Amino acid sequence: MICDNIGINEKGHLTFAGRDTVELAEKYGTPAYIMDENKIREKCRIYKNAMSSHFGHGSMPLFASKSLCFKRIYEIMREEGMGIDVVSPGELYTAVKAGFPMENAYFHGNNKTDFDISFAMDNGIGYFMCDNADEIRVINEEAGKRSIKQKVILRITPGIDPHTQAKISTGKVDSKFGAAIETGQAEELVELALSLDNIDLRGYHCHIGSQIFEYQPFCDAAIIMIDFIAQMKANHGYEAQVLNLGGGMGVRYVESDPEIDYDANIKGISELIASECEKMGVNHPQILMEPGRSIVADAGMTLYTVGGRKEIKGFKNYVSIDGGMPDNPRYALYESSYTVMLANRANEKADYVCTVAGRCCESGDLIQEGVSLPKPVRGDIIAVLTTGAYNYAMASNYNAIPKPPVIMIDGDKDYVAVRRESFDDMISCQE
Repeated sequence: MICDNIGINEKGHLTFAGRDTVELAEKYGTPAYIMDENKIREKCRIYKNAMSSHFGHGSMPLFASKSLCFKRIYEIMREEGMGIDVVSPGELYTAVKAGFPMENAYFHGNNKTDFDISFAMDNGIGYFMCDNADEIRVINEEAGKRSIKQKVILRITPGIDPHTQAKISTGKVDSKFGAAIETGQAEELVELALSLDNIDLRGYHCHIGSQIFEYQPFCDAAIIMIDFIAQMKANHGYEAQVLNLGGGMGVRYVESDPEIDYDANIKGISELIASECEKMGVNHPQILMEPGRSIVADAGMTLYTVGGRKEIKGFKNYVSIDGGMPDNPRYALYESSYTVMLANRANEKADYVCTVAGRCCESGDLIQEGVSLPKPVRGDIIAVLTTGAYNYAMASNYNAIPKPPVIMIDGDKDYVAVRRESFDDMISCQE
C-alpha cells in the first residue's frame, strides 16, 4: 500500500485509519471525503520536530491553508502549535472562526485587494507576505491609519526550475508571483519596504513549486536566497531575520512515486543553510516552511459508488461513479495520478482495465485512466487514495452538484467535520 494507514480486513474490505471504508460509505453515503486526524497530527509533529531540531532559531512550519480549509483543520493546527498561511480573506475568516491565534497567521497572495488588507489588519494578522510594490504601499497606508508598524515578508522569485509539473512550478523568473532577483525588481522592493514608515520588514520568502521529491531544489533556492540576504546587507545595511522557503515537498499518489523522509530532507537543507550563512557572513535566519499537501494528502481518501460500466469494444472500458471533477478537479486540470481501489472487493484480482469517469456532462470529467480493478458492478464502492489535499479545497458545484461531506476519523470514532451540502445550501445565496 502507498501509505501505512491503508489495509485490507478479513472481509476483503479496504480499511483506512483502521476503519472499514465500506461501513463508512454505508453510514455517511457517497461521495464522501474521509480524513485521518491522527495522520494529520503525525505529519505536523514530523515537521515541527524536524525544524526545531535541525534549524532551531525559532523556526516553525506554517500549514498551507490552500491545500485544505475548514474550521476543524485550523483547530487541529492550533492544538499542534503550527502556524498557518492563508491566501484569501475567506481562509482568514475560517481560521478566525476556528479560534486560531492570528499572530501566527501569514497572509499570501499576488493580488490582495484593499478590502483584503484592511480585513486582515482588523483581525490581527501577524504577517503579510508582500508580492509587489502596489500592495506594500497599501499595507503601509492601512498600517498608518491604525498607528502600527505592520510586519511583512517580501516574496522573492529566485529563478529556480524544480522540474515539476509546469502548472505548479512557481519559482521561475517568468511567474505571476513575487519579485525576481535576476531583473533587479527584488532589490527595488526591498528599497521600497525600507523607505516606508509603517512597514516592519522581517525577511524574504520564496516558493519554487509543488510535488518535489528531491531536496536539492530547495537547497539551490536557499543558496540564492542567502546570497540575496548578504547582498541586501551590503547594499542597504539591512539583514533579514526570517527566511521562508515555502512548501512543495511531494507525496506518494501511486506506487511508482518515491517515499520521502521529511526529517532527512529538512536536515539536509539545514546543513546547507548553516554552511552558506557562514560562507556569506550573515546570521542564521529564522526558517519558515509551508507544508500543505505533505501534511494532509495521505490523510485523505474519497469514497464513491459505482453507477454503471460501459465497454467499448476495441477501445476502452468506462466505470462511472457518483462524483467526479466537482469534488476532485485535479485530473482534469493536471492529469494528476491517483491510486484507485475497489473498496468492497479489495482482496480480489485487479485485472479489469478501465477509465474511472465522473457523472458530469463533460468529456473531461475523469478521475483516472488505465486503472486496474476487479470488474466493478453497480453499487460497488470505489476508493480514490491520497485525496486530502486540493480536493475539498478545490471542490465546486459544477452541474449544480452539492459538495460531499468531510468525515474525520479519530481512532475508533468518526465524526462530521463538514456536513454534506444540501440543495438548499447550494442555492442559499440566490435571490
